[in-house]
Amino acid sequence: MKKIISTKKAPAAIGPYSQAIEINGMIYSSGVIPVDPQTGEIPEGIEAQAEQVLKNIKNLLTESGTALDNVIKTTVFIKNMNDFGTINSIYSTYFTENCPARSCVEVARLPKDVLMEMEVIAVK
Repeated sequence: MKKIISTKKAPAAIGPYSQAIEINGMIYSSGVIPVDPQTGEIPEGIEAQAEQVLKNIKNLLTESGTALDNVIKTTVFIKNMNDFGTINSIYSTYFTENCPARSCVEVARLPKDVLMEMEVIAVK
């Protein structure tokens, strides 16, 4: 049976979707954008946005009963591939050992015109 995961420590869904779903011991997140869940604000610049996305993912996983160490796959969507190195540097502070598989693609536009969005798949 699927379980809906929801937390106020990550941005609320801005459409007809769940923040994450748990099924058969696996957590599947929706795309997470860099909205500060307390203020609703989006920080300026790729460094601050990458940091906020990863904090939001960490909080969502904690609410799901798992952690970053249990992420097996990430998909990163970025507005500008020139930001890849900056994002990678911040990403590597959250995923330090036994890093998950990852895809990263440049896209034309993201919700709320953010610079980055990320989704994860994790085991519980």
